[in-house]
Amino acid sequence: MPISVKLDDLLHARRMTLTELAERVDITLANLSILKTGKAKAVRFSTLEAICRELDCQPGDLLGFEAQ
Repeated sequence: MPISVKLDDLLHARRMTLTELAERVDITLANLSILKTGKAKAVRFSTLEAICRELDCQPGDLLGFEAQ
């Protein structure tokens, strides 16, 4: 898939666990894990906003495009 999710890198840089982020953005760990592994088919803007707010990042820091 040409869209990559760089959530692992951001979590590592901020020394935060996936569980901690899930609690802060009020999303299930399972759903956040699906996003982290790149298996999500869609992401709500409200979820993207909450993740960016907690990680102090821009959507472009979280998502990338890799041409095939």
